[in-house]
Amino acid sequence: MTSFPRLRQVVLDCEDVRATAEFYRELFGLTYREGHETPEPGEDWLTLRGPDVDLAFQRVDRLERTTWPDPEVAQQLHLESSVPTADELLRQRDRVLALGGRQVLDRFDDEDEPLFVFADPAGHTFCIFVAADRPRGEAT
Repeated sequence: MTSFPRLRQVVLDCEDVRATAEFYRELFGLTYREGHETPEPGEDWLTLRGPDVDLAFQRVDRLERTTWPDPEVAQQLHLESSVPTADELLRQRDRVLALGGRQVLDRFDDEDEPLFVFADPAGHTFCIFVAADRPRGEAT
């Protein structure tokens, strides 16, 4: 039987670790890893716990923001998440904008896969699209 590594966390580089972590904590309803709840001077790493995978944030001195969809500065990485209905997609778009995110692409009217692409306050792109949930471990 073949064994595989288990994906534990995704790490995002950012200039302001706490602000970026707070954006995703609020967006996805995640919680801080024990000991990471209180801001510390010079923070360079924070971890948020999720039900399936953790999201971590690593401080860098300079982060060049993606220019996507212009290819001059690549995305490098983006997160994808889904909601079950178009109404929920619109609700989540409003939440992202209220949290300080920026809408980059509007494909809400796409009949096959309505979606929005956003950038978080640090410039990382992520998307939210309408999709039915699939059982864990099932390939896309």
